[in-house]
Amino acid sequence: MKRLKMDASDAFTFEDGCNKYLDNCRQRNLREGTINHYKQSYTQFYKFFDPDMPIEYMDADAYKSYVLHLKKILHNDVSINSYLRDLITTLHFLMDEGYLERFKMQAIKVDKSGIETYTEDELRALLKKPNIKQCNFTEYQAWVITTFLFSTGVRQRSLMNIKVKDVDFDNNVVYVNVTKNRKPLIVPVNQTMANVLKEFLKYRKHKNTDDYLFCNAYGQQLVKSTCYHMLYEYNKRRGVERTGIHRYRHTFAKQWVLSGGNVVSLSKMLGHSSLDITQNYLNLLVSDVAKQVNELNLLDKFSGRLSIKMR
Repeated sequence: MKRLKMDASDAFTFEDGCNKYLDNCRQRNLREGTINHYKQSYTQFYKFFDPDMPIEYMDADAYKSYVLHLKKILHNDVSINSYLRDLITTLHFLMDEGYLERFKMQAIKVDKSGIETYTEDELRALLKKPNIKQCNFTEYQAWVITTFLFSTGVRQRSLMNIKVKDVDFDNNVVYVNVTKNRKPLIVPVNQTMANVLKEFLKYRKHKNTDDYLFCNAYGQQLVKSTCYHMLYEYNKRRGVERTGIHRYRHTFAKQWVLSGGNVVSLSKMLGHSSLDITQNYLNLLVSDVAKQVNELNLLDKFSGRLSIKMR
């Protein structure tokens, strides 16, 4: 009788493991964008690791080799860590499922860089209302979106999914139902922003309140590329070369703090799940806060100018 042998084709491969994790993501009902992000990372993994490689070949040495590989082909530590985090997450899942022996993995150390924000001069240029009689709807809507992003700090995905019915003028709030952490958010708007939205809806000419608040040229929901291109062209016409939709969120947080806003309220406005996230966010704005500390100089304010001579 012939003895049974292990057929390499029957082995659980690295690609099988990656697909197994994607199935787990779908079971947890993660957003399609998140799943596509992992798919893109896996495409890069397969350029280094043979997708048909038996999963047990993945060990600490293989991981370290991949780290060195990324450092050779990429010169951005943040990008390197993005791939490493996706690999670590996937391999930890396979370890928990019993497909892989446990070994230690860690991302590389990255120096935190400051958050880019719009300058005050750029904000003045971008927030100046266009001439209603001379501009087209696209430019007018770009101004409204710019104003809304700066005054609320919402994310782009949230912005694109706001519907007309989500705007409550009685209470001056906007109900944001699509958020990063999937927790609905009630965003208060000041009276100036409320007036801007009231005027905007007259030109928006929505058919019913289920229509999206902001739309493309045909009245349909904005997509990411259209939204970015519209604001890119708008910024350029205003003499602002930089375009960053998320930069408005950074700018909102910065101006909130520098204007004396409460950090707890800011955390709620940004939809952060904890104050630690907000604090980490604000740490990157420390250079601007430091300028304010130097200008305020509380010691001089309350004790007079101190002159200390050392013998």
